Amino acid sequence: MTPIASIEQLAESYDLVIVGAGPAGLSAAARAAELGLSVLLADENPAPGGQIYRAVTTTPVRNRAILGDDYWRGADIVGRFERSQATYAPRCTVWSIGPDETAPGTFELGLSLDGKARIISARQVILATGAQERPFPIPGWTLPGVMTAGAAQIALKSAGAIPSGRTVIAGCGPLLYLLAGQLAAAGCQIAAVLDTTQKGNWSKALGAIPDFLRSPYFAKGLKLMLAARRKLRFVAGVTSLTATGGGKLATVQFEQNGRTGTIACDTLLLHQGVIPSVNFSNAAGCAHDFDAEQHAWVPRVDAWFASTVPGIAIAGDGAGIGGAESAALRGEIAAFGAASRLGKLNEAERDRQAGPVRAELEKKLRGRRFLDLLYKPAPQFLAPPKDETIVCRCEEVTAGQIRDAAKRLGVTGPNQMKAFLRCGMGPCQGRLCGPTVVELIAETRGATPAETGYYRLRPPIKPVTLAELAALPQTEASVTAVVR
Repeated sequence: MTPIASIEQLAESYDLVIVGAGPAGLSAAARAAELGLSVLLADENPAPGGQIYRAVTTTPVRNRAILGDDYWRGADIVGRFERSQATYAPRCTVWSIGPDETAPGTFELGLSLDGKARIISARQVILATGAQERPFPIPGWTLPGVMTAGAAQIALKSAGAIPSGRTVIAGCGPLLYLLAGQLAAAGCQIAAVLDTTQKGNWSKALGAIPDFLRSPYFAKGLKLMLAARRKLRFVAGVTSLTATGGGKLATVQFEQNGRTGTIACDTLLLHQGVIPSVNFSNAAGCAHDFDAEQHAWVPRVDAWFASTVPGIAIAGDGAGIGGAESAALRGEIAAFGAASRLGKLNEAERDRQAGPVRAELEKKLRGRRFLDLLYKPAPQFLAPPKDETIVCRCEEVTAGQIRDAAKRLGVTGPNQMKAFLRCGMGPCQGRLCGPTVVELIAETRGATPAETGYYRLRPPIKPVTLAELAALPQTEASVTAVVR
């Protein structure tokens, strides 16, 4: 692996550019380099690993039992990538992608590193942008002291830091149990875990139990759940949450079976599952569909994870939630597909080499449907019922304003809502508010999220300064476009 420290060290073009250094991106880069492609792996984090294996080579957490065996498996994936011939650009933000008009069939990507921007080209692109936590808007979630469970896990992995004082964890999904166990092992004072899983979800997930019992999720999940429930206070069947405090978090109020409870705390960690991070694939023009079981927008891909835009593939959880181990395997398959399209492998050899990977992927995905059905969030946590709840944190747009615009002004979709209220126009480009805005419009108009649609995104996908853009080399075409 060849590390890149400055933007000037990048080549003008690569066979394959991969965005994101999580398990899918690392595995795709290693495999593609092994197949003889020139590969650039660009990632905005300072070290490889993505969210799930964040800081696996640099974490100050030395007690391996705290983060668990699954976390440390990421070191093998990073190690294989480091032994490859791929080029690696850490702290590098990819902010645009589009067709290269000077070389039809290739792509032009905008990157920023250390305050400088650069345009490079690629013959193929793999987006391995992973997953993000599903928004969890409740009254008071903007108070200091309230954060996502994923953010707390990042602090633990990258800095060995845990919340001080009394901590409450609330929401649903496998990560809730994993994080509770990790934080407790690290010495965090966990006051309670408030479980918002709907009781009715169990009956909907029953049909998926046989596959789940034969999956790797079963033993791991049961172990995590039992360990956490033995040591911590769990409150199941929570149907309402409110964070309160004057200037900072002081208590969390909850409802369970018609009763109201209050817990004094200093930190509230929220989590209700993860969804594919689709901002990049959306801006690249890839088609997306609404997956009713994962209750999220998912890019449309083929068996090689190629998107509807020729030359762009999407691997890992960005193509649908499947977990870290499946993400690495999907990265490998995407690399085989890219190598075949570039003529490095014929189809027969591609299929032969990818066969064992596909078989392993099928095992890793077995049982996933049970988790999707069981941990589908309750409607009141997807579309907050209280009008004063802030939905778009960048522009401070509330649930009531969105309902009002949908009802009184007849707004039918999130792009029209953006024009009226500016939701989705802040620094996060709708990444955080998008799913909730869709839910609120759909609820108000009696439509489904699939019928409501999603934001239509355009580059720059990530914030880039005007100075960086102005310093880009000018092409003859760009000068001609301005100077008449």
